[in-house]
Amino acid sequence: MLTAVAGILASVCAAPAFAQFDIAELNGSQAGPRTQIAVLGSPHLSGMAETFKPESLAPLLDHLQAFKPDVITIEALPGESCELLTRYSSIYPGAADYCSSTEIARKATGLDTAAAIVQVQEAFATWPEAPTPAQRRHMVSLLAAANDRASALVQWLQLPATERHAGDGVDQALAELMGKISRARNENYLVGATLAARLGLQRVYAIDDHSADSVGAGAGPGYEAAIQAIWANSQFPHAKQAQALEQAADMLALYRFLNQPKVMRSAIEGDFGAALKDASAARYGRQYVAWWETRNLRMVANIRSASGNHPGGRVLAIVGASHRPYFDAYLRLMHDVEVVDVMTLLERPES
Repeated sequence: MLTAVAGILASVCAAPAFAQFDIAELNGSQAGPRTQIAVLGSPHLSGMAETFKPESLAPLLDHLQAFKPDVITIEALPGESCELLTRYSSIYPGAADYCSSTEIARKATGLDTAAAIVQVQEAFATWPEAPTPAQRRHMVSLLAAANDRASALVQWLQLPATERHAGDGVDQALAELMGKISRARNENYLVGATLAARLGLQRVYAIDDHSADSVGAGAGPGYEAAIQAIWANSQFPHAKQAQALEQAADMLALYRFLNQPKVMRSAIEGDFGAALKDASAARYGRQYVAWWETRNLRMVANIRSASGNHPGGRVLAIVGASHRPYFDAYLRLMHDVEVVDVMTLLERPES
């Protein structure tokens, strides 16, 4: 008996510590080309200096347009997510910080967010190749009511200037709102929606996630102070160079700079790397990293969903620069995804 037990123990100890089928073996085995996804790390344009002008983004847009993405995703919350966060605000605090009000569009259309989302899906299911101005205005109203302002702007920008007015579900207040967001300092509008309109796409895809905020909400009373202390004691050696590029209004150079591996590495090490070393009793830093990883995993899942009906297509994901290394790493795990180094797009010679 003892001999048999000893034999079993010996076989267990000799086996690999962890052995299973590696799903990565299937990567690249698809019929046809893989889906290409390029992740663009972006500064948040709302924080740019007062001297910032949207026209300075033109060279960047030219480079990105050459990639010819079929799908563009942005760091914004889908209307469905806003509904969830608002309904369960005690679990997910801060919904008002991430979700725009739909009141203007609701008054124009009579639709709440849920009803508008359904009508958007139905309208796109039969969307013509060459929509009329009236159809585009109606779609603007539906998308705005569905809390998808960036996609509403995609439609608005494809209207001739003389057709950007009230009518077909767009009242005067909503028309004025569309004009306002077209000038807003927001990369979702000035880069994502503008590029989509240039390419003749019908929408962008909001892929942000804040359901992971429940991790922070349950972290304990000292959480926020601990994270603020981690940031205060961290080093960000490239901050001055980034600020200089901002002030020079060279946005293409700024995007090239922020997407360099050494710059991304220093940003991550100064933030999440420092948080992992937090030695507080509650390990607040590690809880913070758990929130960040959960959020990024869910955002990448949303990108994969947005790309799902475009196998073999091209996807451009526009997101805050600190997300990019995580997006690239997680997307590389996907069977049917080829991660495109966005620097190859940014360094292309200008046409």
